[in-house]
Amino acid sequence: MFLRRAVVLVVLLLAGSLTGGATGGAAEGTRDHHDTINGTEFRVEVPARWNGTLVLFSHGYYLAEYPPEPGQVMLATHPRTEQWLLDHGYALAASNYKGLVGYAVEDALRDQMAVLDWFEVHIGRPRQTITSGMSMGALVSLGLAERHPKRFAGVLATCGEYDGNGTWNSALDITFAFKELLVPGADIDLVKPRDAEASRARLLEVIAEAQKSEQGRARLALAGALANIPGWSTTHQPAPTDLADRLSQQLAWVGTAYVYGIGPVGREDLERRAGGNPSGNVGIDYRRLLAQSAQRDLAVQAYRAAPGADLDADLDRLAKAPRIAPDPGALAYMYRHTVVRGSTPSPVLTLHTTGDGGAVPDQVRWYAEQVRRHGDPDRLRSAFLSRGGHCSYSAAEEIVSLQALLARVNTGRWSGVDPAGLNAAVSTFGPDDHQVMDLFTEETKAVSPSFTRYTAPKFLRPSR
Repeated sequence: MFLRRAVVLVVLLLAGSLTGGATGGAAEGTRDHHDTINGTEFRVEVPARWNGTLVLFSHGYYLAEYPPEPGQVMLATHPRTEQWLLDHGYALAASNYKGLVGYAVEDALRDQMAVLDWFEVHIGRPRQTITSGMSMGALVSLGLAERHPKRFAGVLATCGEYDGNGTWNSALDITFAFKELLVPGADIDLVKPRDAEASRARLLEVIAEAQKSEQGRARLALAGALANIPGWSTTHQPAPTDLADRLSQQLAWVGTAYVYGIGPVGREDLERRAGGNPSGNVGIDYRRLLAQSAQRDLAVQAYRAAPGADLDADLDRLAKAPRIAPDPGALAYMYRHTVVRGSTPSPVLTLHTTGDGGAVPDQVRWYAEQVRRHGDPDRLRSAFLSRGGHCSYSAAEEIVSLQALLARVNTGRWSGVDPAGLNAAVSTFGPDDHQVMDLFTEETKAVSPSFTRYTAPKFLRPSR
């Protein structure tokens, strides 16, 4: 029951639906446009005193079981951010994407531009347009800027995965390890599922059974470490130090995001879009992957605490297990739509929590490496919050991040993007703007500003 409840909450926040605070009505005189383009729902709000800047927001990943409420089109992660932007003269726009649920990146890249085109025809050409997105939407926001460099002045990418193909490969590594170490030979389809829901249910049963023994928990920790999943999920508590707590919080991420979310059922949707299976592990050395993992010590400690558990033997079993190859056409689809280049045609600010297991902060480091190869490093800044949770930032932190990006766009210089400067700016907001929900306790509380200096781990399964 706890796992399923957590799944629902994670999925809702992935899409931008749990915001930890209410919102008032739109600013007086705001023009609200809620319509469809080619059958795709979109929303535009323009304040009476528009300052000429448009913020185009891209929402995250919805599972088919938990679509948005009818008529719900998010214009920011937090409703209070929407209200603040309107009150300060910014116009807002967003599409729900034609695909709406599932990995609708291709649809989003097309449908968000349709909204921007509609805006320019019916409202007017913005002086500048900022593309902002959270989770899957962060990938979309960067993709939009790279594909249409003359249409966007800046990008705010929060809690994102910028190598989407790499994320799905990491998810495969997790479920592959589960199957081979805990139920070898079981009839569970990790890719091209014949019955996706049955395979997902079976994997969740495997997790539940494995938790009953120390050896099972050690193998779960190994699977999590292969994807660098942190042992921190709580938003209102510091990172745990107790081994049992760390393992429990790591497993919360693994079970919700990587088995329930983008496990077999998520793959069924992805494979329909891509025209086949894009993920594979041919040639992957899991012993080497573990050695490079920032979570290696967690797995090692779990094995040491489990009588009879043998890490070397389990790694040997993974080395001998038959591999899964991607379909070339499906893999090409992922490279076209879900792997950004890092060209930075306009300034980019990324925002990430250090304890994010839904979109690991490793992706920020990977993206920075791509920018060094293909873009302008001076156009990129990355901000980190010392906090557990996926997209677990407050409205105040979202607003301050947008302000920092806009300052860079308008002045040509980054200023106040160090932790001290960001924390000071966040501190000027009232208590209602500091509220954040913890996904796994369902509690909404005010959080303290926690921007910090942080070096993200190396991403273990990069596409390039």
